[in-house]
Amino acid sequence: MEVIRLQKSDSGPAVARAAEVLRAGGVVLYPTDTLYGLGADALSDEAVAKIYAIKGRHENKPLHAIVADLEMAGRYADVTDSARLLAMRLPQGQVTLILNKRPGLDTGIVKGIATFGFRIPDNEFCIAFTHAFGGPITATSANRAGEKPERNIEAILQQLSCGPYSNVLQKTAIRVDLIIDAGEVPERQPSTVVDLSGAEPIILREGAIAAADVWNALRDED
Repeated sequence: MEVIRLQKSDSGPAVARAAEVLRAGGVVLYPTDTLYGLGADALSDEAVAKIYAIKGRHENKPLHAIVADLEMAGRYADVTDSARLLAMRLPQGQVTLILNKRPGLDTGIVKGIATFGFRIPDNEFCIAFTHAFGGPITATSANRAGEKPERNIEAILQQLSCGPYSNVLQKTAIRVDLIIDAGEVPERQPSTVVDLSGAEPIILREGAIAAADVWNALRDED
């Protein structure tokens, strides 16, 4: 298991190495604008299966991804006027949008479902990471399913290995290929999740953005 300490003054080497690991089908533990996330090629069945295994998450619970911008999202989803409005009016990184996926896509996080869920993070490393990789990256929080996400690498690895830190390397080396260590991340609310795939918008989770703010932004569309 490789560890790279993220340098704010020059994230280029970390970005390049993380993208390389994803292209090889690996898993990266990396900092986002909310928590640490587990990153893999979001359209790879094998890579996504690794994420489910690490988290102990049931495969009937969809994973979402990060993308660099709406243009990238549009390669995989039908970006509606409502989606563009929310992306423009609401703070970047604080809303996850669920849209109908593009025809012909049926691998990775969109396998067997009709939708593609994504957000555009407010984080320079994440944006550079998605650009370098060239596609969507899984962004699920780095925690065991049902347990509280931790905010530093040591605590995260303890939780994921279900054992003392001294045993982490042995237990997780075959699962997490690269760690991008940015120190302890601040405690923040998760994104608000808005499903725009149906006839009417549905707020699946109220998080960093209040439901009222979502509805107000959508009403401005009229």
